[in-house]
Amino acid sequence: MKPTVTLKPTRLVAIVVSVSSVLAACGGGEGATITVAAETAPSSSVVESTSPVTSPTASTTPDTTTTAPVELPSFPLTGLPITDAAWIDRPALIAKIDNAPGAWPQSGLVAADIVYEENVESWTRFAAVFHSQGADPVGPIRSGRTQDISLGTSLDRPLLVWSGGNDTVTSLINKSDLVNMSVREAGPNGGYYRSSDKRAPHNLFTKTSAIWAAEEGRGGRPSAQFTYRSPSDAVSWRPVTGVKVNMDGNMRSSWEWDERTELFVRSHKDDPHVEADGTRVSTHNVVILVCEYKTSVADSRSPEAQTTGEGVAWVFTGGSMVTGTWSRADKNSAWTLTADDGTEIALTPGRTWVQLIRKGQAAEVPAGQAISDVDWP
Repeated sequence: MKPTVTLKPTRLVAIVVSVSSVLAACGGGEGATITVAAETAPSSSVVESTSPVTSPTASTTPDTTTTAPVELPSFPLTGLPITDAAWIDRPALIAKIDNAPGAWPQSGLVAADIVYEENVESWTRFAAVFHSQGADPVGPIRSGRTQDISLGTSLDRPLLVWSGGNDTVTSLINKSDLVNMSVREAGPNGGYYRSSDKRAPHNLFTKTSAIWAAEEGRGGRPSAQFTYRSPSDAVSWRPVTGVKVNMDGNMRSSWEWDERTELFVRSHKDDPHVEADGTRVSTHNVVILVCEYKTSVADSRSPEAQTTGEGVAWVFTGGSMVTGTWSRADKNSAWTLTADDGTEIALTPGRTWVQLIRKGQAAEVPAGQAISDVDWP
């Protein structure tokens, strides 16, 4: 759903000039144990959207001209209009968020532009990508995996927020295009702290605002990872109730279309997936990508999703579903989604949740059926 933008005339000019200038210039183990004082977690930051206002111009003759509405450039990771020109140049931030039961409820997932859910050892873990919004707090933060390098490289030097990893993972991260912003590397200005409401290792949190402030210009400006449709374009694929997914470790989740909010809402098994502040986890787009998993060079127990090449894709958007294929030439490339009829799959502008599954780990829930009517895959 396209937000309305309201700006005073002087602010609008500043944004257009600033953005025009920008465009013209064109698995591992946990990290070292730390002792951090607990602090009260602030609420997640929210971006407020605003709409162009035109000032009247004095004239002695009737003005018969018409002024076309000003179209602001879009955030690359959501396809939504930019609400603050200063944010377009900040780097993407990837937070590795825990999904083991001891980590529930999490914080920050609903503020991420893109969330990747990946198989790890007997569980899943989230790589939540922030750019157009931030989350204070975000977490629980856990360790990274070698598969995060391929996922993150196309974001152009994103900041990796993680608790650390074994020597091999850490070495590979440091040699990659990802900017290491672990507890150790970010230092005291990284905003990391231990909460008192969970047990270690499921209680490490940070603030995206602190990480962005501490990155010292090392990150780059991300480019689009998906193609987005115009909000005025109708979705013509088959209507659907949702989808059920059963990833490694019997990590069962489902997505159900909520016509009232025009979002897919998520459940853990049969229970609503809610964040620490009570917000239901939701998204505009659910993208199911079937990947081959190989063994990570860093740990023989750690699966590594192969996210280059091609595979089967199921895309859920606007209350509809389309099947097709995904392709990605290399780790520097964005995702290409192609429907079975050969047309490009464009997502609804907004937030996207990507689940990197093995073959057979997802089941469609057709329109007219309840989530409970379909067996878990």
